[in-house]
Amino acid sequence: MTEKFEFIDAEYAAYLESGNMHVPSVVKMCRWMKVSRSGFYEWRNAPESATAKRRGIIAVIVRKSFDDSDGTYGYRRVHADLAAWGVPAGPELVRSVMRELGLEPCQPRPWRFSLTEGDGQEHAIPDLVKRDFTASAPGRVMVGDITYIPTWQGWLYLAILWNAPSSQSTESVLRGNPRR
Repeated sequence: MTEKFEFIDAEYAAYLESGNMHVPSVVKMCRWMKVSRSGFYEWRNAPESATAKRRGIIAVIVRKSFDDSDGTYGYRRVHADLAAWGVPAGPELVRSVMRELGLEPCQPRPWRFSLTEGDGQEHAIPDLVKRDFTASAPGRVMVGDITYIPTWQGWLYLAILWNAPSSQSTESVLRGNPRR
């Protein structure tokens, strides 16, 4: 019943806020949902239950734990925070409160291996061929690239030197160490 009463209350409030002239009355909505009008008003005027009050308090604490973690804690770690703070709450309660609040943890990306070490400053890489890869003769414009490929046995490094006018790879090197 509570879900139906909540639905009627939310719909009636939405209609009033929309400024629509033809707002269905609570009586009509109760009739459509097959609930009593007196039951709806009794539900709406009833004081907040002890469970609802407790969930509201726990929601504030859960939000604080989640925000303190920069949005990375899931329900298990939030539950551990609550236990450390002396707040009695089970993990399933924490999970359902987080769902109600729409809190979804976002884990930071794992550290990725990089071949270059930056100095923290932006550097402009000069475009010496100005994106014009045509050349009058082979060997005049050479393009190169390097990439690394994760394998079960470690990283594999691939370096390619490209002869621009012939569209053929002139040199490719595959090694297990980028420094050799």
